[in-house]
Amino acid sequence: MSVVELSPRVEKLRKALVDFVENECIPAEEEYKRELGEGAQRWTKVPPVMERLKKRARALGLWNLFLPKEYPEGAGLSNYEYAVLCETMGRSPAIAPEACNCSAPDTGNMEVFAKYGTLEQKQKWLQPLLEGRIRSAFAMTEPQVASSDATNICTRIERSGDGYVVNGRKWWISGAGHPNCAVFITMGKTDLQAHKHKQQSIVVVPADAPGVKVVRPLTVFGYDDAPHGHCEVVFENVWVPRENLILGEGRGFEVIQGRLGPGRIHHCMRSLGMAERGLELMIQRVQTRTTFGRKISEHGVVLDYIAKSRMDLESARMLVLRAADMIDKVGAKHALKEIAMAKVVVPNVVLSILDRAIQMYGAAGVGQDTPLADFWAGMRTLRIADGPDEVHTRQIAQLEIRQQNAKLAARKQTQPLARL
Repeated sequence: MSVVELSPRVEKLRKALVDFVENECIPAEEEYKRELGEGAQRWTKVPPVMERLKKRARALGLWNLFLPKEYPEGAGLSNYEYAVLCETMGRSPAIAPEACNCSAPDTGNMEVFAKYGTLEQKQKWLQPLLEGRIRSAFAMTEPQVASSDATNICTRIERSGDGYVVNGRKWWISGAGHPNCAVFITMGKTDLQAHKHKQQSIVVVPADAPGVKVVRPLTVFGYDDAPHGHCEVVFENVWVPRENLILGEGRGFEVIQGRLGPGRIHHCMRSLGMAERGLELMIQRVQTRTTFGRKISEHGVVLDYIAKSRMDLESARMLVLRAADMIDKVGAKHALKEIAMAKVVVPNVVLSILDRAIQMYGAAGVGQDTPLADFWAGMRTLRIADGPDEVHTRQIAQLEIRQQNAKLAARKQTQPLARL
């Protein structure tokens, strides 16, 4: 839903996407699970239904919608326009984003290559990612340190001849388990003596490079999210050529900040799509069950749940759309507060809505017969992923203080002039 009128082209895309998600992606969810199967085989294949839906999305013009219009490789949409479309994809989070080649972590990684990559890096990695022939992963988080402070990252990227050697252990690396994962965008330290924000660099590590080992998939409240997964990965004496360095030594923070800003908005919009579907399921449920001689929907507390969910959802959406609009107008660097506010508010709002929906389903809400439990598990993770709530609220407060002090200083400068 948009608060401004969309262009005819974007409105046409929106209608096509709604039809695709509602009538093709959501109905395919059970087929996807059946084709994925059980056991270790789930990490070795992509369900055929996904490849069919990818072809369908390309035919409908719903492919690679995420890259902002400043990139020639993208669909020419603004961040605001894509935000509206991204919410629709979130209604089927396991199917629709990948079917449209708009799923994390590939979207962020493709933007890194598009924004910072050399011509050779774009040809080798960006092009096959844009075509959906390969998948990728972003390797930053580490088990030994509090990775919400990226200055703690201790993986080493050391010069060796005409290249670099990478040594380190990463975990919660989304996408690393996918059979088509071909490349890791990897963060580590190249210079321990530099300023703390200039020690880190980013290198491209092929997934089949000697010394790369996917140790194990990790579970999110019991869900392993096969086939892409969230994995522990070891880099042991992995050599990569010098041309695999992204942007330059010591510029890792610059790269990850450019990657994470828009990505956080993408996560938030998909999350709102999940919340919309959760609210719909809640309303369907309470109108078909009775307790104590009346429909559940007639109980006052349930009406309060529904009203609160709608109000919270609309408020959260406005935050996200404002952040997307700010990115379009002034860039992600100058929209940090808006991005952070959305990143904190949205997961908490969506969790509350999903929790109410689960409550209305009773025992069925925590089982596998609805998507609610799966949605909730993923959403709880988002309060940690891409920066925990506490880091973002700290940033919001610091930026607010700085802005208020700037206003006060400006006011004091004009007051003497006003008296004259």
